This record gives sequence, C-alpha cells and structure tokens, in this order.
Amino acid sequence: MIELDFSKYGGLIPAIAQDFRTGEVLMLANINPESWQETLATGRAVYYSRSRKRLWRKGEESGNVQLIREILVDCDGDSVIFKVEQIGGAACHTGHRSCFYRKVDGGTLGETGETVFDPKKVYNKQ
Repeated sequence: MIELDFSKYGGLIPAIAQDFRTGEVLMLANINPESWQETLATGRAVYYSRSRKRLWRKGEESGNVQLIREILVDCDGDSVIFKVEQIGGAACHTGHRSCFYRKVDGGTLGETGETVFDPKKVYNKQ
C-alpha cells in the first residue's frame, strides 16, 4: 500500500491535475485517504470536495472525467500530481479546459482561455 501523510492540513492533501501529454496544469483539488484509495483502485481521479463535504468523482455530473496516467508524490508524501487524460475537454466547472484560465496582466485579471462547454446547461439540469 502506498502511504501518504494526511496528518497535515486537516486530513487533506493537495492534488494537482496535469495533462499527461502537454503538461498543462488543469486544476488543484484535495484528496483524503478514501479518495486516494478509490483513485488507486479505479484509475480515475477522485477528490474530496470541501464545499460538498464528500467524495467528488471527477466528471460525475459533467462527464468530464480524468483518467489517471501517472501519479507523482512529493518528497514529504503530502502532495501529489495526477497526470491525467482529460476526457470531455474541460477540467473546470466554469466550462474552461483549465481552472487556471485567468492571467494577471499589469494589475488586471483577464481571461486567457475559451470555454469548452456552457456550465448552465451541464450543471443546472432540471
């Protein structure tokens, strides 16, 4: 079993999702022991959502899942990088490919990426 140090940060550790082909950083989320074990068992990214206070199986609502291609663990065992294949084109709930679609430029914050899907159509299904 691969042990990580969940004793810091309130039982959560940061997990960076990175495109395994391009190296583009897609998102930053948190994992707990349960999401870590499920990620290892299924080969799909599973996070812990602080806002929902439960496991978050990436793509469970949007269909934009992340297939694990490689996992890197830092020297202290308290953060990981998931190198993923992003299925569905977007990692961000805003509809952008990456959550890091905004750039600081001369004291202003501007968008650098296009949206891949309309979040209102994906998340507000009635």
